[in-house]
Amino acid sequence: MKSDDRPTDTEKKQIKNNTKHKKSSRRLSWPLTMMLTTFILSMTMSFASSEALEGVGYLSGFVVLFFFIAVGIAFDIVGTAATSAQEKPFHAMASKRVNGANQAVWIVRNAEKVSNFCNDVIGDICGIISGTTGAVIVLQFAMDTGANTVLAQLVLTGVVAGITVGGKAYGKTVAISRCNDIIFAVGKLMYTFSGLIRRKKRSPSDKDKQSDNSGQKGAKNSR
Repeated sequence: MKSDDRPTDTEKKQIKNNTKHKKSSRRLSWPLTMMLTTFILSMTMSFASSEALEGVGYLSGFVVLFFFIAVGIAFDIVGTAATSAQEKPFHAMASKRVNGANQAVWIVRNAEKVSNFCNDVIGDICGIISGTTGAVIVLQFAMDTGANTVLAQLVLTGVVAGITVGGKAYGKTVAISRCNDIIFAVGKLMYTFSGLIRRKKRSPSDKDKQSDNSGQKGAKNSR
């Protein structure tokens, strides 16, 4: 008779422990990735805003301020739409090879991570930077006019907070009611962006090889 190939109790426990270890490592990898991504993006966006504000007037400063507010609202809309969108319509589009459908399916399947990145990472970074930008504008305004810094800071903070909260509240309504359209539009952007990256990765040598192969085929056909 053949020996029993079923795993023993010890082996079963080891398999369960390995599975738990893999799950725990996956749970830790995403927060660590987001922490590193937030650190890099916040430094990059803070540097860009400080460079844009250096030596500019009030109009340019407010343009930078409202730009970051708009970015935060836009990403909040995408994050909310990702959690509300349905996967089924995009499968039908993907079967017809519609550009951006596969990317939309990926967004819906990873809605939790997409929402975390858009709402928490980008949203919080834009909120912090818009507050810092507002402080720089108020300080410059107070130095030029001698106005009360505290009063100007309070007024600008109220305006920024009102626009941000009101914009996100309206954006959530739009995101829920038109979630599939928004995710499909984002999927199209992802498809276009990935296509541009693929084109850049194609080296000139690959193009030369293709032209040589086509020339050889043409010569064979002429014979």
